[in-house]
Order: sequence, then C-alpha cells, then structure tokens
Amino acid sequence: MEKKIAVYICTGCGIGDALDIDALSKVATGEFKVPICKNDEQLCGSEGVNLIKQDIESESVDTVVIAGCSARVNFDVFAFGSDKIVERVNLREQVIWCHTAGDEDTQMLAEDNLRMGLVKQKNMSVPEPYQVENFSRGILVVGGGLAGLTAALESAKAGYSVVLVEKEAELGGYVGNMYKQVPLKPPFTDLEENCISALVKAVEDAGVKIYKSATVENTAGAPGMFDATIKTADGTAEERVGAIVLATGAKSYEADKLAHLGFGKFDNVITQPMFEELAVAGKLEAGKVAFIQCAGSRDTEHLPYCSAACCIESMKQALYVKEKNPEANIYVYYKDIRSNGQYEHFYMKAQQEGVIFIKGDVTAITEEDGKLAIEADDKTMGTTSLADEFDYVVLANGMVPTAALGELVEEAPAEDEAAASDEPNATTAPVIKSNLLNLAYRQGPELPALKYGFPDSHYICFPYETRRTGVYAAGVVRAPMDMLSAVEDAAGAAMKAIQCIEATEKGEAVHPRSGDMSFPEFNMNRCTQCKRCTEECPFGAINEDEKANPLPNPSRCRRCGTCMGACPERIISFKNYSVPMIGNMVKTIEVPEEDEEKPRILIFACENDAIPALDMAGINRLQYNSWVRIIPLRCLGSLNLVWINDAMGRGFDGVLLMGCKHGDDYQCHFMKGSELAEIRLSKISETLDRLGLESDRVRATTVNITDYDKIPAMLDEFAEELEELGPNPMKDFQ
Repeated sequence: MEKKIAVYICTGCGIGDALDIDALSKVATGEFKVPICKNDEQLCGSEGVNLIKQDIESESVDTVVIAGCSARVNFDVFAFGSDKIVERVNLREQVIWCHTAGDEDTQMLAEDNLRMGLVKQKNMSVPEPYQVENFSRGILVVGGGLAGLTAALESAKAGYSVVLVEKEAELGGYVGNMYKQVPLKPPFTDLEENCISALVKAVEDAGVKIYKSATVENTAGAPGMFDATIKTADGTAEERVGAIVLATGAKSYEADKLAHLGFGKFDNVITQPMFEELAVAGKLEAGKVAFIQCAGSRDTEHLPYCSAACCIESMKQALYVKEKNPEANIYVYYKDIRSNGQYEHFYMKAQQEGVIFIKGDVTAITEEDGKLAIEADDKTMGTTSLADEFDYVVLANGMVPTAALGELVEEAPAEDEAAASDEPNATTAPVIKSNLLNLAYRQGPELPALKYGFPDSHYICFPYETRRTGVYAAGVVRAPMDMLSAVEDAAGAAMKAIQCIEATEKGEAVHPRSGDMSFPEFNMNRCTQCKRCTEECPFGAINEDEKANPLPNPSRCRRCGTCMGACPERIISFKNYSVPMIGNMVKTIEVPEEDEEKPRILIFACENDAIPALDMAGINRLQYNSWVRIIPLRCLGSLNLVWINDAMGRGFDGVLLMGCKHGDDYQCHFMKGSELAEIRLSKISETLDRLGLESDRVRATTVNITDYDKIPAMLDEFAEELEELGPNPMKDFQ
C-alpha cells in the first residue's frame, strides 16, 4: 500500500528567520510530490502536535516527516504510534545554529537535509516485532553471594520468578564468612553484624527457587528463551528463563605469589580472609597489627588494577582489633586510600579510634622471636620508617574475578575460516572458559573479557551489560568494588534483566537502540556462505547451519547493523535501515558543478557519539564548514563500502567517517563497530588509488560527545586538505 506522507516544518528556534521556508516547502511538494506540507511556529507545542494528529486521523497520514530540531530531543513528543513512520530532519542543531543565517550555503544544506529525510522514509517500512516462542519471564541468577542474593531478592520483589544457582553447599559467598561487615547504612561509621543470614531468609521467603551445590552445565538460547541445564548432586534440571544475572564474585589473589612480603615465610604474615577466620573463631588476640595495602594490587607483576574494597576492609579489620583491645597499636601502610562515597565517614572513624595511616612502600619484613618488623619508605615524612613487635602483618591481597579463572579461549574464527576470508579481522576480546555459564555460542562458552578478565561491557554507558544480550554481570565479577557498591550493582543488574525481559516480550531491542522493533532480514538466495556476518556480529546474534548459512537469532540482536555492513552481497537489511536506503540518501544530495566552487564533504556519523557531538557543536553555536552533509549511521560498523563508492561516483570531494573510540578503553556502543569500519576503509583505499581517486579523500576519525569543541577545526582541516587535492574528477561524469 502506498504511503500517505506529510511534511511539517518548524519555524521556531530561529529556523524561520534563518531559512527560506517557502523554498523548503517546494522541495517537499515539488521535487517529492508530497501531498501535505505545513509550517508551525512550535511543532513540539500542543498546537503543533495536535496539527499532526489531526492530519493522521482525517487525512490518513501514516508517514510523518518533521523538519525542525534534532531527533535526539522531543522524541517522546513526536511519538504517534508504532504503526506510523516518523522521520526527523535536523534544521536546528546541524544547520542554523552552526551556519550563517540567510546564507545561500546554509539554505542548500537545509534543503539537502530535507531531501535525505524524504528519501529515507521512502525506503523504510514499519517493522513487525519478532515474537519469541515459549517466552519466559524468569530470571536466572548465577552466584549466591551478596550480589547474587541481592539481585535475586530485588527481581523477586519486582514480581519475577527467579532461579538461583550456587556452587557451594551454603549461600553467602565470601561475605557470608565475615565476622562483621562494613556499614551499609548511615551514619557509615559503625561495624555492622553480618547481613547474609537475614538476606538468605528474605530470598527464601520471596519464593526464589534455589539450587545449592550446583553449577550451570549449559546455557542455550537467547533473551526470552534461555535454556539452562543445571547440574546438581541429584542429577540435572532444566530451567527456561528470559534473562541472566552473573554474580559469581571474585577470589582472593594467590598469596603464595607475595613471598616478597613475607607470606609463606613467616607464620603471622596472613591475608585478609585469614584474618576474618581468626575473628570468626574468636582467636583475635593482638596488641600490635600492621595492614599492608595493595599487596599485589596496582602492581604490573601481579594485579595491575586497584581492587577497590581492600582499604575499607582493612579499616574494618583494624576496628576488630580495637574492639577487643582499645589500646592496641594499628598501622596501615598504603599507596592511596580508597574510601569511596560515604566510606569517607568510616575512614574518619578509623582515624578517631587511633588507627595510624602511613603513606609508604613496604621494603622489608623480618621476624625475630616470633615478632614481625616492617621497614618502609615513608612518603609523607620523606624518611625510612621502622616499626617492630607486630603480632600480625595482614596483606590486602586483592581480588581476581571468577570470570578470569579458567582456560583461555580466543574469540576468533578458526584458522581455515580466517584464511578463506579476504576481509581483515577486528581485534577480539578473549573468552576464558571458567565454567560459569557454559554458553552454547559459536563465539565461545563464556563472556568476552576485558584485559584484566572482567566480563566485557561498555564501561561508561552500559555498566552491567555484556556482549551476550540478556546476560548481565553484577558485583565483583564485573569490577572491583566495596560491599555498598556491590549491593547497588546487583539491583542495577536486576533492573537491566527486567528491562530485557519486558523489551523482548514486545519484540523491541534492548540497549542501546531501546524500543527498535526492527531486526535483520536475510535474502538467502544470494548468500555465498562467506561467514562475515557471523564472525563480525559483536553479540553472537547469528549462528550457522551445517552448510554455513547464517541462522539469525533476533532476540540476541541489538540492531547495530554490523552484519549489514559486513555482507559483500548486501543481502542483509532491516525494515527501517538498509544499504539501498543510505545509498539513495547519498544520491539525493545536490552536488554543485565544479565551476560553482562549492565542494561537498559527506560525513557518515555514528548516532551514539558523533551525532551528539555535532549537535553539541550547534547548541554551543560553533560555526563549521558548510560543505558538509551528514548521514547518521546506527553504528559505524554498519558501514557498507558501496556507500563510499556511491559518494565518490556522485562527485563528493571527500568522505569522513566519524565513529567512537576503540581499543582497550573503547567507547563504541556496539563494542567494535568503529574499528571494523576503519578496517574496511583500509581495503577500499587500495581501490580508490587504482581508480585514480586519492585515498586521502576518504578518512576515518574518532570522536566522543566531549569532543564537540574540536569538530570545527577537524572539519576545516579536512576541507583544506581536499582543496589541495582539487575537485573530485568524477564530477565531470555527472
């Protein structure tokens, strides 16, 4: 059925003063034969919204094109139902707020933006949501420590059925074995009784199904339909769940590796867990104790990272001693004290109780007559300090996530697959077989990990999420943290699991394209079984059958379009995002003749970082080159090389790819999209050189939203380099 299109041009926010609105209207009604085109001074106001709604009802409008502000604002105002197509054309942030009002180039830019919006909606249709069969609203929590119990309880309190799996015979984990715990509530100064027994009772009372002395033997499926095989002492059990929270905690760093600090050499050099055991057993009799912080942590030979909780735990254990013997002498040797948030009050309490903190590196530990002595470089006093007669020296030996304990499995295609592909491979996160989830994924049995073994996620924007959609990490398996942070973390992961279930049930994408109901569709008639889509998908959303044909798993998909960009045959598309759509947007842009001396630069910009940065440049009224034309991409990983060919053939003088930062501290919302785009770009550069088109005309750069102030100079520099190269010779063939 043919669409009924209506275009609405907002004249507010200075748009009507800066642009020729009649000329814009003629683009819609003349060039594109749009039957309805109206203007309003405030489309986002009640009158403007009602104007659109009236046309939807009385004129049967099903496709709405709104030319005004950025699509990143007022998205809720312009929501007219899932059965309507709504396309936003940016005339404010990326046109009038960053280019000269009333200028010919500014007007041409606005008209090109409208053309692209109109072409885009012509190439899209309303997505039909994917419905999971035998859908489950249950949540599986793996790990029965503080974080796991909290996640299970919060999920159950929200009304979801919960299955909890703990490998030990009793719940509680590391915290369950503590004598007392750091404070979790105001005033954050006093030791608290161990909370685990009360937490376990609350979980049991909430109706959580608990498996103890159990492990997850296999996890298959996807959000809404995970099938977990749980191995118990009595055999195996099968559970279908909609989402998973991984909260398996961490293990203490192997103290045997800390011989330089006296462990294994002197009996009374012990670790924090050993000190807890003494306290629980009632054997904590000491008059003088030393705590050595960062024992292995923040050390390139051991654990390069800070283990976060050690400082607070040492203060807690110091107060154990003070409770037993207020006259005891306690020394804490530290590099830097980490007492996050409210724990500054706890740090102050320890000082008030007489705990002595010495900023310095311990250089030697000796023993004489059963008493220990410490030599340290005192950074505060600038001297070497000596202290002896210690009953115990306690090492804060840090934590290693359970996800890092196991056998390394590289997340990469097999050698024969890699050899068969002429497409360069992006770097891959390691997968460590740690027998936590045992995922039935072609990419490996566990979650991809960061360089220190913590499950991979976008550390800035999506702290609980992993590369396996529907699986969320919580607590110290995800990152080093103290108890209060672990409790909050568990609640956050439970909320993410709930969001995943609710979105999947409606057929919507989860993070970061929340609410998107599209999913990739495959024209299998042209598939060459090259496996690029299965190899490059960051989320394991595409498997393969016995003939190497792709088998999409829609509820795992996050709609980034990386598979679409990877496919050389262009057989993958979405209802609202496709290779022809972007190609036609490129082709609809007006490219002036060479003698008009109006070069054109095409920017393919990631919608997650680059587009917000460009908007911010406009919001701050930063002026940049008016030669640019911007096409947002879901992710730079969705870049298909044919779009660059289209741009060069159209006569664009240069193409700039603006993506997210990649590497160890990547900021790509889809993990490795910008890296894949740069790899593909290196391939097309050779083709451009062979065609006599300088490869310098096409470039990739990385930006984040805080780089908005650098954008004008970035674009001006690229424009200057293109001027030196001269016009695109393909202009002659237009």
